[in-house]
Amino acid sequence: MLPWIKLATAQIPGGDELRLMQRGEEFSIKLGSNELMNSRLGGSEEALATLACRKLDGRPRPRVLIGGLGMGFTLRAALTVFAKDATIEVAELVPEVIDWGRGPMAALHGDSLDDPRVTLIARDVGELIQAGTGRYDAILLDVDNGPEGLSRKANDRLYDHGGLATTRAALRDGGVLALWSSGPDESFTRRLRQSGFAVNEVPVRAVSKRSGSRHWIWLAVRS
Repeated sequence: MLPWIKLATAQIPGGDELRLMQRGEEFSIKLGSNELMNSRLGGSEEALATLACRKLDGRPRPRVLIGGLGMGFTLRAALTVFAKDATIEVAELVPEVIDWGRGPMAALHGDSLDDPRVTLIARDVGELIQAGTGRYDAILLDVDNGPEGLSRKANDRLYDHGGLATTRAALRDGGVLALWSSGPDESFTRRLRQSGFAVNEVPVRAVSKRSGSRHWIWLAVRS
C-alpha cells in the first residue's frame, strides 16, 4: 500500500487547516480527522448537480451558484447537465483550493475551470447569497459535511431559519436549493419546510447506484 503524501495545506478563514493528500493517483482533502472529499468518491457530488438540473426542467439561461469547489465533481457535472446558455458561479472560500485545481489536481479538473460559462469567485458563498436577491435559479451547497458548520462555525448561519430565508430570497420563483450531506437530518428538513420550500430528500451512493457509502441530498424548491 502506497503511503499518503501531504502536498499542501491551507487555512480556512475562521476555521481550521485543510490538508491536500496524495496516494498514487488518489487525492484526499482532510480537515482534522475528517476526510472532506476523495477523488475516488464523487458520485454523490455529481448527483447534486444532476438532480438540481432535473428540478429546473429545462429552464432557459439558468444561473447557478455552486458553494464549494472542492475537487470539482459538482462543477463538472453541472457543465454536462445544464444548458449551454447557463451561467455558473463557483464560490470557494479558500483560494488555495482553486490553486490546487490548477496545480496538483489539474488532471482531475480537466478544462472545467476555464469553461466560458464558469466564474470562479474566492469568497464566502453566504456573502454571494445575501447579495443576490432574485439572482439564481439554483444554489448548490457542498461546503460542509451536512447542514452544520463543520469546516468553520460561521457556516451554521447558512442552515438556520435566517440563512434559509436569505437563500430563498436569492432564488427566483421555482428555483432550487440543493444541499449535500453525509447523512439525513430531520430537524433540517423541518426548517426547510418552515422556510417556504417544497422538499425532497434523496439518498445517493458515493461511487455508483449499487455500491459505496450512502450520502444525502436535499432538493428544496422555492414555492
